[in-house]
Amino acid sequence: MNQKFVREEFDLYVWEGTSDIAARAERCLAGMDVTLVRADAGTAFPPPRDPGRPAVALVSVSVMGDNRFSGYDWLAVQALPIIWVASEARGRDPRYYPPEYSYTLPLAFTTADLRKLLFELLGVLGQARPAAPRREQPLIAVSEPMRALLAEAEMYADCRSNVLVHGETGVGKERVARLLHDRAAWADGPFVAVNCGAIPEGLFEAHFFGHAKGAFTGAVGAHKGYFEQASGGTLFLDEIGDLPLYQQVKLLRVLEQSTVTRLGSANEVPVDFRLVAATNKDLRVLVAQDEFRADLYYRLAVIELRIPSLEQRGAAEKVALFRSLLERMGAGDEPPDWLLERVGATRYEGNVRELSNVAERVAIVRRQFQSWDRARIERIFDQLAEPLRPPAAMGAGGAQCEPPVFTDAERAERARILAALDANGWRRQDTANTLGISRKVLWEKMRKLHLGGGQGETADGMVEAS
Repeated sequence: MNQKFVREEFDLYVWEGTSDIAARAERCLAGMDVTLVRADAGTAFPPPRDPGRPAVALVSVSVMGDNRFSGYDWLAVQALPIIWVASEARGRDPRYYPPEYSYTLPLAFTTADLRKLLFELLGVLGQARPAAPRREQPLIAVSEPMRALLAEAEMYADCRSNVLVHGETGVGKERVARLLHDRAAWADGPFVAVNCGAIPEGLFEAHFFGHAKGAFTGAVGAHKGYFEQASGGTLFLDEIGDLPLYQQVKLLRVLEQSTVTRLGSANEVPVDFRLVAATNKDLRVLVAQDEFRADLYYRLAVIELRIPSLEQRGAAEKVALFRSLLERMGAGDEPPDWLLERVGATRYEGNVRELSNVAERVAIVRRQFQSWDRARIERIFDQLAEPLRPPAAMGAGGAQCEPPVFTDAERAERARILAALDANGWRRQDTANTLGISRKVLWEKMRKLHLGGGQGETADGMVEAS
C-alpha cells in the first residue's frame, strides 16, 4: 500500500452483532491513527462522517438476521468498502455479500489479516482522492539524461495528447506526471492520481464511473467517479500494466468516446481530461503475451517519456538529491565529504525512493546524536548491499523457510524502525520512545518485519521455551 495512507488517519465503522470483533479490531490496530466507531452500540445511525477522511466498514454477518440492523442504507449512501466477518465461508451468495463489496475475513482473523485488507482498501480510497494544492519541490536535474527528460516533458506539457511514462520502481513517475500538469494551461484544474495495481475486484466501475441518484437503496445523491473528478485537469493512472483486461476495455471506451455513464443511469456525461499513464513494465511484451490490449497501448502511447534510473543519472545527481532530501528533513549542517562519496558510490535498487529512505535514516542519526556518527551511518549503507531476498533459511528439522517478502509500505516502515534502532543503539525502550509507540508495539513490528530477535522472543526480551 502506498506509504502515505498507512500513516494517515482513517475511520473504521464496526457492526459486531453477537460477535466480539470491535475490541479485537481495536487491539489489532493499536498504534495506528484509526478512529473506531461502534456503529451498533446504539439505535441511532452512525454520525455523519467527514468525506475527506478514508473510511471502511467492518460488519459481522451475525447482524443480518437482526431486525435492528439498519446500516445497509447508510453504508450504501456512503459507498464504503465493507469487510464482512463470518465464522464460516458463505461463498459469493449475493444475499450475504453484495458483489460490489466482496471482501471477507474469518471470525478468527489475525492482526495481519485485518491490516493487510485495510491497507489494500485504504490505498485505493486514498490514491484516488484529488491531491490538495501544494508547493512541490523542484525536480533535481544535474545529469544530462535527466535534463533531457525534463526538457522533453516541458515541450509536451501544454498539449492534450495522452502520455505514457516509463520507468523503474521509485524513479519518480508521479513527479513527472505532476510536472506535466503544473506546466499545462489547465494547471488550476484537478490532478487525480490512481494506482491501478491497488484497485480491488468489484470496485472499478463504482469508483471510476460513479453512481446516479437512486442507483441503489439509499443513494440520495449522485456521486462522481474518477473520470468526472479529473475532468478539466489530469488523470494519472499509475501501474497501468496491472489493469486487468476487462477493465482495459472500459478505459478504452471512455478514451474513445470522452463520455461516461454512471451506475444506475442511462445518461452519458461528457468528460475532458488529459490522461498520463505510468508503468514499470514493458507494455509491448504484455501486448505480445495477450495481457494488454494493443489498441489501448497505442491510445496511451501518443507521447512516451522514459525516466532514467538513478544509476543512469550518475553520482553527481545522487549527491544532489541526497543533499536536497537532508535539507528538507532538517538534518542540519553540510554533510561530510566521506558521506557524500559513499552516497555517490552506492547503487540504489529502489532508485530515488530507496535513496529517500536512506536520507531519512541518516537524518535521524544526525538529529539524535548531533553529529555525523560515521559508524552508524556506514552501517546503514552496508545494509543496502544485502540482497533484498536472501537465500532461504533453514527451519526446524532442516526444512527450508521462504524469505520474507515485504510490501512498499512495510519496507518503508522497516527503514524507519531500523533508523530509530540504529540511532538508539538498538535499545528498545529508547527506540519505542523515539517512535512514539509502546515497547510491546515496537516488539510486534520487529517480529513482523524480521528485525532482530528470534521468533520465540517475548515483548520483554525473554526467550520462550520451545
